[in-house]
Amino acid sequence: MNFALTEEQLMIQKAAREFAQQQCLPGVIERDELQKFPKEQLVQLADLGFLGMMASTQYGGAGMDTISYVIAMEEISKVDASVSVAMSVNNSLVCWGLEHFGNEYQKQKFLVPLANGKKDNNLYIGAFLLSEPEAGSDATHQHTSAIDKGDHYVLNGVKNWITNGNSASVYLVMAQTDASKGPKGINAFIVEKNTPGVLVGAKENKMGIRGSDTHSVSFTDVIVPKENRIGEEGFGFSFAMKTLNGGRIGIAAQALGIAAGAYELALAYSKERKSFGKPIHEHQAIQFKLAEMATRIQSARLLCFQAAWEKDQHLDYTVSAAMAKLHASDTAMWASTEAVQIHGGYGFVKEYHVERLMRDAKITQIYEGTSEIQKMVIGRGITR
Repeated sequence: MNFALTEEQLMIQKAAREFAQQQCLPGVIERDELQKFPKEQLVQLADLGFLGMMASTQYGGAGMDTISYVIAMEEISKVDASVSVAMSVNNSLVCWGLEHFGNEYQKQKFLVPLANGKKDNNLYIGAFLLSEPEAGSDATHQHTSAIDKGDHYVLNGVKNWITNGNSASVYLVMAQTDASKGPKGINAFIVEKNTPGVLVGAKENKMGIRGSDTHSVSFTDVIVPKENRIGEEGFGFSFAMKTLNGGRIGIAAQALGIAAGAYELALAYSKERKSFGKPIHEHQAIQFKLAEMATRIQSARLLCFQAAWEKDQHLDYTVSAAMAKLHASDTAMWASTEAVQIHGGYGFVKEYHVERLMRDAKITQIYEGTSEIQKMVIGRGITR
């Protein structure tokens, strides 16, 4: 078993770290306070090839492996989780879903610019629309409807908590076509944002990832051409679940980055701050905190790498992805809280960054499957 990163992976890690420090860190506090979407940073990510990292080169992607994606996600999430979640959705949910389950027409029309991250020199990203006001963890009960009209569908309904909701050009929308069939009556559709009848709601005023573009999106008699349905009739719920498996690796990597970023800030501060005549890292109470942080973060990193490796090997990575997300998100919440504690009063003010990381960490235990859902997935997997 080889734990060493390849030369290419080390280059990706270096590029991601430099991007995070040079392009994301300046202004990150202001973007958080103003809830400003990091459009400039995402355009630069597109130039690096990081918005379509795992997409094939024939469709405009970078053709990288999933471990490289995890590495890049970790480095960027150390600094700005609002940037990394937009990157995660476009990579894990939108581009991956289209490449693996879309037809050639859909790939050429939508995947190519999405994997490139730009179209006509403008930012071009996607969003994944599954959650609804009454369909969160229970995604089988879709109230958004898509009525089959022969050569097109008519879409009506509301989707909640949509990352990239206002900034996306393309939506992947799950909707119920035949309620009598339950989950097998759900379809997945590609809907362009500028389609008549699509309305984006107000931006959510969130505790964390405040720069992320989180909105509700409603559909009123939206015409969706038949050629925009992904897969066969009734494939939508299966599409969503298969795609979310990979999405969980991305969010696990985001959580890992938040935890690692909090740890690095706490470690640096512990070497500068003095108490009782010596740097606080020399006090056993602080040493024990740092030791446990480092251990939990490394274990989360290895779980992320395992899930990513299994995905690249075309193995069943459902349980591994759930384990990675469960452990990494819990680690992010715990480690960021400990980082605030190590900083003491300074940790409670914005300029030291750790309070923002603590606020950002919480959502990783909720979106793309709550921690409780991850335990259900793991439990079913290990008892099957």
